[in-house]
Amino acid sequence: MAKWGKCSFDGLKDLQKRLERIEQEELSRFMEDCAKDLARRLLTMVIMRTPVGDKPEYDGDTEEDREWYDKYWGGYTGGTLRRGWTAQTHEEAAAGEGKPTAAEILEYADGLKISRMGSVYTIEIINPVEYASYVEYGHRQQKGRYVPAIGKRLVKNWQPGRLMLTTSEKSIKGMAPKLLEKKLTKWLEEVFA
Repeated sequence: MAKWGKCSFDGLKDLQKRLERIEQEELSRFMEDCAKDLARRLLTMVIMRTPVGDKPEYDGDTEEDREWYDKYWGGYTGGTLRRGWTAQTHEEAAAGEGKPTAAEILEYADGLKISRMGSVYTIEIINPVEYASYVEYGHRQQKGRYVPAIGKRLVKNWQPGRLMLTTSEKSIKGMAPKLLEKKLTKWLEEVFA
């Protein structure tokens, strides 16, 4: 009869113990961290791509022109749509100043609710500013209509969308596999260390 030799299963037992340490809760926490990381990156991209309106220069000569300008543009700050990505309401976005900082984006993304359906983790990102969808996807307008807020007549029937969220989503989808692979490798190194 042939001899099979000696075999040690200590390495496999050690591997089994380490795999048991990766509990479902720990894995779920890791997945949520990955989802929030992707949400932070998406928010950063979409905020950079979101257009901000410019306050027009005053070019009138009469007192009536000046009154009209002050009425429509006097309290203009701009950036409401951009601040809307990290705001809960339109009013909150309109009341803010400047664009959201990296710390504000991080804090907002960490507070986002994650829903899980099977093995799919979902984070919903919403801009509460009323006109956000019109800027994103475009809108109809009446050609030739005078708009006092901009002081001009409309020249096109359709204003194309800026697709700031759509473009950012496509970018994140392309980057996600590499980002997640890197994060997973680091996490597994910590677990098996």
